[in-house]
Amino acid sequence: MPSKNLGTEGWQKPWSGPNGGACVEVMKLGDGRVALRQSTDPDGPALIYAYHEIETFIQGAKAGAADFLLT
Repeated sequence: MPSKNLGTEGWQKPWSGPNGGACVEVMKLGDGRVALRQSTDPDGPALIYAYHEIETFIQGAKAGAADFLLT
């Protein structure tokens, strides 16, 4: 879905860091789903995930399931 269809209000940058402003922005939608977009392309596509998908992803990341990506 084009992220511009979701509006400009409510986007957050929870993982922002020293990367020159290129980061992932997220927004919790009214129905509980979560939208993600690239901050450098605010009119580009947004990925939409169900609550349980984001919950599983975050729990897995906290448990170290993706640590192999850092080695």
